[in-house]
Amino acid sequence: MPTLLVIDDEPGVQYSFQRVFGEDDVEVLTASTAAEGLTAVAEANPDVVILDLQLPDRSGLEVFQELRKADPKRPVIFITAHGTTASAIEAMKHGAFDYLVKPVDLEKLTQVLERAWEAARLMRVPAMLPVEDEADRIVGRSAVMQEMCKLIGRLAPQDVNVLILGESGTGKELVARALYHHSKRADQPFLAINCAAIPETLLESELFGHEAGAFTGAQKRHIGKFEQCHGGTLFLDEIGDMPLQLQAKMLRVVQEQRFERLGGNESVRTQVRLLFATNQDLEKLVEQGRFRRDLYYRLRVLTIQVPPLRDRLGDVPELAHYFLFRFNQELGLDLRGFAPQTLELLGRYQWPGNVRELQGVIQHAMLHASGHLVVPEFLPSPLHQGALPVQPAGAPASHRFDLEQYMEDLLAQPNQTNLHSQVIQRIERLLLSRVLAHTQGHQGRASELLGLNRTTLRNKLRALGLAVDRVVTEAEADASPEE
Repeated sequence: MPTLLVIDDEPGVQYSFQRVFGEDDVEVLTASTAAEGLTAVAEANPDVVILDLQLPDRSGLEVFQELRKADPKRPVIFITAHGTTASAIEAMKHGAFDYLVKPVDLEKLTQVLERAWEAARLMRVPAMLPVEDEADRIVGRSAVMQEMCKLIGRLAPQDVNVLILGESGTGKELVARALYHHSKRADQPFLAINCAAIPETLLESELFGHEAGAFTGAQKRHIGKFEQCHGGTLFLDEIGDMPLQLQAKMLRVVQEQRFERLGGNESVRTQVRLLFATNQDLEKLVEQGRFRRDLYYRLRVLTIQVPPLRDRLGDVPELAHYFLFRFNQELGLDLRGFAPQTLELLGRYQWPGNVRELQGVIQHAMLHASGHLVVPEFLPSPLHQGALPVQPAGAPASHRFDLEQYMEDLLAQPNQTNLHSQVIQRIERLLLSRVLAHTQGHQGRASELLGLNRTTLRNKLRALGLAVDRVVTEAEADASPEE
């Protein structure tokens, strides 16, 4: 359960955070003074801190400096009155995660906290190489994976930029986190930006910041990720989707570690290690005029190629057991292993969705399982055919999901716990799969239909082990056709 500490002397603010987030699987702690807040940090080690700039005994900026000394990786979000935004902006330049102006907008607050939880996860959950058994690790003993891990080991301690290549679902983020956690900057912040998830008009501001008046609605200075992450590591995912006009600015940052905020003339100096990732063929994008050739030459100097799962099928059993162990803990299940026929089916399949697809299949099988062994009947039907054919929209479903029967099956299992989480996950998985099938994988349209912002949708897809190329098929297998 993530922990949120709110340091603010207004009882109404404390109550609001407890009321809104205290019932949402978040432990909310409160403190009214700087002294109480620092004590709570030392005792509880919260994942994220909400900090008021005006406290009775000390300024929020002084408290922030102490928080940074204790743990520079902990996201700290300032809340401030209109008259003190300049101080909050100054704090952002020194590593604060974000700031919000009172009265705090609930939707904006929720979005900022979602990003803060994700940042905390990226920085705090180590991505380990195969020699380790703990935490979130890179799994696989095949020759191609051993070579990749050796390369990570060689590049991680070197303060150099790295380009990570690989198909969707292969684990490029895990490689980026391994490079970070085994680097000399492991005690500094790690921030991630998905260049495809942020609208083109906002991406420049998100990366480089903007000055007041830079564009309509820009009422105050905004500090971008390059300044926030000074001294740390910045991971730019889906770099192939970066707009062409931004690539020139990115080239200068790669070469000189200098940039200007949007709408400003001041040259800002930064010092970050850059990790890039893409599932696209950058050379082909260069030929098509969609990616700058000079930037491509700068990025490709040091590359790590993450192999597709079909090229390392011998790793499937180990991956399957790893996900079994993980989901047993997360879902409160007690499945002991796989029937030999199950592992045979998993090992024959070509996995177009790669490791992310395998993760989703294992979770699917575990949620449908009865007894203590995963047998072939619990696997999605396409795996029995050796392929995942994509059916046209509106095609008849192979079977319908019966919620009442599913709950009966769960209740019939001995020592069952955590039913609420299991059922909600199953329904969420079905809902997201069906909506994305309806929109043919278009996440923007799916976000509108669901009433979720795109960041929330992407986080849910990742948590459920779903990829767009996977959910379209799964929706057609699990849900009834549209009326």
